[in-house]
Amino acid sequence: MANSKDGLVLGTTALVGAGVVVIGANLWQSSWAVFKESPKEVVDEVWQVINHDYVDATFNGNDWRDIRNQYLNRNYTSRDEAYKAVREMLDKLEDPYTRFMDPEQFKSMQIDTSGELTGVGIQITQDEETKEITVISPIEGSPAADAGLLSKDVIIKVDNKSTKGMDINGVVSLIRGPVNTDVTLTVLRDKEQLSFKIKRARIEIHPVRFSNQKNSAGNVGYIRLNQFSNNASSEMREAIQELKKQKVAGFILDLRSNPGGLLYSSAEIARMWMGKGTIVSTVDRKGGEDKLTSGKNTLTDKPLVILVDGGSASASEILAGALQDNKRAVLIGTKTFGKGLVQSVHPLEDGSGLAVTVAKYFTPSGRDINKKGIEPDIEVKLTDDQREALSQDRDKIGTLADPQYAKALSVLNEKILANNNGNLQSSSSQ
Repeated sequence: MANSKDGLVLGTTALVGAGVVVIGANLWQSSWAVFKESPKEVVDEVWQVINHDYVDATFNGNDWRDIRNQYLNRNYTSRDEAYKAVREMLDKLEDPYTRFMDPEQFKSMQIDTSGELTGVGIQITQDEETKEITVISPIEGSPAADAGLLSKDVIIKVDNKSTKGMDINGVVSLIRGPVNTDVTLTVLRDKEQLSFKIKRARIEIHPVRFSNQKNSAGNVGYIRLNQFSNNASSEMREAIQELKKQKVAGFILDLRSNPGGLLYSSAEIARMWMGKGTIVSTVDRKGGEDKLTSGKNTLTDKPLVILVDGGSASASEILAGALQDNKRAVLIGTKTFGKGLVQSVHPLEDGSGLAVTVAKYFTPSGRDINKKGIEPDIEVKLTDDQREALSQDRDKIGTLADPQYAKALSVLNEKILANNNGNLQSSSSQ
């Protein structure tokens, strides 16, 4: 893969307010130098990246070299015409995660290294078949979350403008805007049409929050991970180490509504929990396999339960799948989103950008979870009323008023007691 490993992105989608950006080298200068300062430059540059990196060597059954000839034999009088041609070319791949961003869109989709972003705070995707714009997850504490948007909501209008026929970048452009301005999102939720008026804001993101929760079987460390950003692994390490100092007997790791992020962030976090073993395998179009593994330097071996739901996507599924397959954790909740593709994002010469699907990933046992998701070990569904109650009062999340958390605590208590009994038997036999 052309890009550095630290920049690989899982299941790239649009984070409305920012996006995940990979810094990639401009590899194609010698090929497209003839088009320098011409609108054709970006057309050929995009073609070259797809030709070199795209995961499907058949290019969705298209003659990719013939497509290059078709688009480079055209005359373009402006950048906008070239950008339109690029999007037409990419449409032939029928891959919503491989997408072109003009300079303004690309700039607006970059993650600020401070962990701050501007917008309403939702991550969205476009369904490959229906082309519907679907909410993967609102960011916890964001205007979208506070307004009541939920995972799986289908956005049908932005300020009364229909999203039908629009690509994901077009929808993002409509949703974004200056801080303290309003945008109204109309969604379909289980065939019911709902409208949400949301004030755009500047959002500071801390991906991890944690607490020591008193419990009859022993103190429990509750850790909620909201996304796999650059600072997620360092904040996770701090949380585990602090809870260890407080002598917790076990952990509940909450990945619900976590839309994912950086591949290597999820791998670093997996290593904190599991012993020696495979975390994930990625396979490119040539069949080349790259395995990420864990050694023996775990931070804790205390019992662990993980909460997941339909908003747990990509990097969340990497972590959950690794710990499930390696028998390190019990998964509780509902089936995850099902996003098993890896993207890299290339900055292009004129300031635009290109997200490209470069690999598929598989859990340690070889499961391909794309479009399938990961089934929890114990299913606990929320009723509409329960989901609404948690959405309206988010302080209840991770408490006994949260049915999925309550079940996780019950299962964890059993594991803590079994662990304690095992330690007692081991001590008495010495």
